[in-house]
Amino acid sequence: MLTVDRVEKSYRTGGWFSKERKQVLTDISFTWRSGECLGVIGESGSGKSTLGRLLLGIEKPDRGTIVWDGMRIGDRPTRLGSISAVFQDYTSSINPFYTVEQAILEPLKLHNKTGRDHAFKVDLLLHQVGLDSTYRHKYPHELSGGEAQRVCIARAVSTEPRCILLDEAVSSLDGSVQFQVLELLKHLRTVYDMGYIFITHDIQAAAYICDRIMIVRNGRIEEIVDTEQLHEVQSPYAKKLLQMVMT
Repeated sequence: MLTVDRVEKSYRTGGWFSKERKQVLTDISFTWRSGECLGVIGESGSGKSTLGRLLLGIEKPDRGTIVWDGMRIGDRPTRLGSISAVFQDYTSSINPFYTVEQAILEPLKLHNKTGRDHAFKVDLLLHQVGLDSTYRHKYPHELSGGEAQRVCIARAVSTEPRCILLDEAVSSLDGSVQFQVLELLKHLRTVYDMGYIFITHDIQAAAYICDRIMIVRNGRIEEIVDTEQLHEVQSPYAKKLLQMVMT
């Protein structure tokens, strides 16, 4: 289980010597249940991607705690291999000088999980994301956007994590490819018995894949609701988001 308790984050503004700070996250508290898909919905500038970086341990909160299985997430071994990530910009997520095989094996090497059967592992992962073994020797510039994002997903599941954080992972794909990737994510969740934290501005995509949805506005949680009860949201902002989708 992942527990976030009263987390806050701000950044210095106006240069190195400025004392002014911009508050990005305020009093963020929620839990992620093992195996679930939790959607984090918000407009640009809402703080949702900052929250993602904190959950991954890329940055540290100013206040509050983020705990993974009883240990603070800032302690790197706490989440080693247990939480992976897929980001929006698939073009910069893969080293341009790496082949697809090298890109997929990279996290396994970092976690000392490579073995003699690594070629079989790569082929299996490619198959699971809908690509054949001929992609092993291709480079990122030879891939379409959908293919590159599938490789990023294969990388993320290679360590068999319990949770994958998806930060706008489908938003840059066109409609048909986006749907295919969402279907793939649903399938992989079952295969690997894992969950997702799905960060997005697209409430329709979140409703399609998520069990619960957390709506964030101006760095604060507006509401957390089961997806099946999304039409019963209470906050005016959440209702506005739904109306925008329906019109």
